[in-house]
Amino acid sequence: MSVPFDPRPLHEPVSPATARAFRKHLAETGRLPGGSGTAGVIIAIVVVGFVVLVFGGILTTVIGGLVLAAGTRSGTGAALSLMTVIPLVILVALATLIPFFVRRQRAAQAAVWYRLDRFARANGMTFEPQRPQPPLPGMIFAQGSSRMASNLVRGDRPRFVEFGNYRYTTGSGKNQQTHTWGYVAVHLSTPLPHIVLDAVGNNGLFGSNLPVAFDRDQHLSLEGDFDRYFRLYCPRGYERDALYLFTPDIMARFVDNAAALDVEIVDDWLFFYGKRDFSTLDPATWSWLFGAVGAMIDKLAQWERWRDDRLAAPAVTAPPAASAASALPVSPPPGLLRPPAGVAVPGQRLKKTVPWVAVIIVLGVVAVGAIGPVIAFIGGVLSATR
Repeated sequence: MSVPFDPRPLHEPVSPATARAFRKHLAETGRLPGGSGTAGVIIAIVVVGFVVLVFGGILTTVIGGLVLAAGTRSGTGAALSLMTVIPLVILVALATLIPFFVRRQRAAQAAVWYRLDRFARANGMTFEPQRPQPPLPGMIFAQGSSRMASNLVRGDRPRFVEFGNYRYTTGSGKNQQTHTWGYVAVHLSTPLPHIVLDAVGNNGLFGSNLPVAFDRDQHLSLEGDFDRYFRLYCPRGYERDALYLFTPDIMARFVDNAAALDVEIVDDWLFFYGKRDFSTLDPATWSWLFGAVGAMIDKLAQWERWRDDRLAAPAVTAPPAASAASALPVSPPPGLLRPPAGVAVPGQRLKKTVPWVAVIIVLGVVAVGAIGPVIAFIGGVLSATR
């Protein structure tokens, strides 16, 4: 992101012909998402089905009234003919509109892709429409099924950064739910301990909005008013390491630029999360995200100097009775005295826990729902014994 921020392509006019040509280009270069027209077809079919049901019900009622009002054999025959012909005409008319709906949906989607592609190029980045099952280690990427990242905008200067939207589903049947996230992934040059900053400002009535709950004994309180904005979790035994990484100046940058975002450091990645789309046609959103990432990038070199002392090789010492002649012939290279890049196993992942607040709420709802039938049953028994 060394080039000046240029949001103009996000709102530039795009003709249908240009959108169709760009969609064709995506297909020819292998960048067109598989089955991307399925959503349009499904929407069109749902619309057609809904309209047919509504109009069919209205027509049946009206024509039935005509049959009753006519009261003659000829009137009944005419009404029955209408009952056959009119729904058929409506079905044929609506069926011809399905290709129109599909083309319209595809053109609108292609126009969004075209603008985002132009925006990415204008800002020294690249664009990819979709990527199923993104191979990222962040907490949101291991949840549910039907995992899909979309509208991916990537840059590699001064380091790799990816902006995207993300969807996954949980549950099944009537309980199926689609979860919407926006994320920014920043690649680091060295692994760091697993640390999560749960933003206080975006939590809900029942606590954190994160898809994973962490053991409370991993919470680390930091100085100043940082705890007003973030709840920091780090693995047990890595408190000093977290204090090394989150110096006062870095804490200030998080508060000033990312207080509305959840943050995760895992392996050699830094993630920013939000429960809404990030990669959109809104210049204000892009300006905010670019500012948040830019505020942190020049501080990441300090993080990448961190080393896990737990990976240090044990010191080599001579036996107590050894003489100078039996000492090591050479001294170990100075570089070996510093631990290698990496994180010991205890610091690689935070320990998860059960979100007890949500469990208690669900149990309470179930209990309240069961009270009515139980009372009715007891009332019936008492009535029967009288």
